[in-house]
Amino acid sequence: MNKVLPHIALDSGKSPQHSIIWLHGLGADGEDFVPIAEEMSLPVAVRYIFPHAPKQPVTINGGFVMRAWYDIAAAEIHAQQDASGMRASQAEIEKLIAQEKQRGVKAENIFLAGFSQGGAIVLQTGLRHAEKLGGILALSTYLPLAETLALEASPAAKNTPIFMAHGHNDPIVPYSLGKSSAEKLSGLDYQLEWHEYPMQHSVCMEEVADIGTWLAQRLTGQV
Repeated sequence: MNKVLPHIALDSGKSPQHSIIWLHGLGADGEDFVPIAEEMSLPVAVRYIFPHAPKQPVTINGGFVMRAWYDIAAAEIHAQQDASGMRASQAEIEKLIAQEKQRGVKAENIFLAGFSQGGAIVLQTGLRHAEKLGGILALSTYLPLAETLALEASPAAKNTPIFMAHGHNDPIVPYSLGKSSAEKLSGLDYQLEWHEYPMQHSVCMEEVADIGTWLAQRLTGQV
């Protein structure tokens, strides 16, 4: 088994048969979404995996070294994309998926969730993963490497449900970029549900409630 990224693992009950791999945003770490996971009351036991992104210099932040899933070269985040960095992170998330499968969790019971940079990587990974996953939650983010998706997309991913959410007033990842990403995926017949909220680059309580409802439906097959 290939070595996986350092991560926090949290089981919400005994012998979970479902896993949620949840990626933080730029400069944060795996601790970032632990409180939200602990807040959610899901109908079945879930294993949460919160990986820590590797530390690397980030160009837009003056080369300062921080936890990042890929480099960002310009203020217009999707203009000069770090394809190699994105693909390297995709490979790391694939290792985490493989780990959960080795533990006996079926691919269809594995969910990928991510915020901002983490959201871009769960879209990058989930849309290219060979099997249908339980779902993809992409929060305050955008579709990376959109120009290669048609060539690289997995046919199985067309059946993976996607939850995308964005704040109207996001100064980091523009609302228009998130919305156009969702429209592109919907136009390609992905099973996408779009949510928007009066917030900036953050997560709000209404969004957490909507995530809980969406997850509960898919964890119990009541869709």
